[in-house]
Amino acid sequence: MTPSARKIRLILELRSGGVTDTRALGAMERIPRELFVPAPFRDKAYDDVALPIGHHQTLSAPLVVARMTQALEVGERHKVLEIGTGSGYQTAVLAFLCRRVYTVERITELLVEAEARLAELRITNVTALSGDGALGWPHQAPFDRVMVTAAAPSVPAALVDQLAVDGVMVTPVEGEGGQRLIRVRRTEQGFETEDLAPVNFVPLV
Repeated sequence: MTPSARKIRLILELRSGGVTDTRALGAMERIPRELFVPAPFRDKAYDDVALPIGHHQTLSAPLVVARMTQALEVGERHKVLEIGTGSGYQTAVLAFLCRRVYTVERITELLVEAEARLAELRITNVTALSGDGALGWPHQAPFDRVMVTAAAPSVPAALVDQLAVDGVMVTPVEGEGGQRLIRVRRTEQGFETEDLAPVNFVPLV
């Protein structure tokens, strides 16, 4: 099966998995996921599985990427903060959907590789920073949307503080029964949280 046929099969699987956001699906259809996968695993680029990218980090399974992207409700004028650049695949998906992505990654080698992939794809609306993602990016706040791609013991307070009013954050959080995907909405009165689904991410460190 050719890469394009595998990609079409994957998009159909994502639809059957409950992903209805046509903009998110369109972005994932346009981005060559194989560019973000280490060479030994490229034959699995369009399988719905998480893949190792080195440094004890992983590239999330496509269904997780799609569901998190859908949950974030990204608009084309939004300013998005991403915590955990990783391979840059989720970054690329967000970049297709919003005005600008600010992405933070603590592992410099991963960040350099991700920036090279984004440059190869001529994605120019991404600004990257090597640093502690738990601190966010205060100098660029507030953000319309925040996506965290590593699990914290609780919703990171510093990141919530960097959300604009009416902003949305999606983050995995450790719980007694395992990790849960949490959506936080900032309102004029404070914050509302919503438990979306079980997930499995590397820890936020």
